[in-house]
Amino acid sequence: MILFADSGSSKCDWVIYNNVTNELSRTRTKGLNPNILTEKKITNIIRKSNELFAIRNIVEKVYFYGAGCGTIKNQEKVIEVLKLTFQNAITINVKEDLMAAVLATTNEPAIICILGTGSNCCYYDGEHIQTKIPSLGYVLMDEASGNYFGKELLKSYYYNQLPNELRVSFEQSYKLNPQKVLDKIYKSKYPNKYLANFARFLIYNIEHPYIVSMIRNGMRVFIQNHILPYSKEYINAPIHFVGSIAYHIQEIINEELASFDLSAKSFVRRPIQNVIDNILQAQIIVNN
Repeated sequence: MILFADSGSSKCDWVIYNNVTNELSRTRTKGLNPNILTEKKITNIIRKSNELFAIRNIVEKVYFYGAGCGTIKNQEKVIEVLKLTFQNAITINVKEDLMAAVLATTNEPAIICILGTGSNCCYYDGEHIQTKIPSLGYVLMDEASGNYFGKELLKSYYYNQLPNELRVSFEQSYKLNPQKVLDKIYKSKYPNKYLANFARFLIYNIEHPYIVSMIRNGMRVFIQNHILPYSKEYINAPIHFVGSIAYHIQEIINEELASFDLSAKSFVRRPIQNVIDNILQAQIIVNN
């Protein structure tokens, strides 16, 4: 058995590949971001999955790509959990989610952007990932991500800036008692996931002029802060987008990119299948 995982902060998609029958099965758990969760909590989330627990002794290889896995310390943290859970695994490979985004989109030089619960951007030179801007999370960065737009929606609501029809719909969709919102943001375990949950409202109302303007503003900031620093690279390299937010707002992304004389080559909602195809193809080549 070979186990693949693509983890954001909100959710983790797992694919179980039976390398004897070539069959694939899928499951999903909560996100496993080591910046947010302790080893114990990551372990508990994995072991609560009946599908993963059932195969824990027959997994031979694990390929884990996750948000928060960009440092050696966090990679080792996740590796330790996976070793203890899948004790017979010969290979355990843990990389940051940017690498999954690369594998899902290209094997040639390109600019890769992630817009999901959080956001990130890198340049892939064909062999290695290069980043010019550090990823400092939902408090300081994450422009154009789910949690960024969640914050923008909440601010617009409490500043009484939402148009009335949106305000009424927003109140019907969420519990907006100020104290409860404060508790969720400052006292809950996953404030970034809580904020990103509000982005669903943005997608449901994506044709409303106010929402369109909000998305445009967020994308403009993302382009200026994260893509334009790669001005030398994108002269000859395409731009790819990965993540659910990017997928749903791709029309607006294309329009905003065009205002900078840029364009996107592809949008991938869930990278896991492309990642699997690339890894398995590489293994076939090596074995041959």
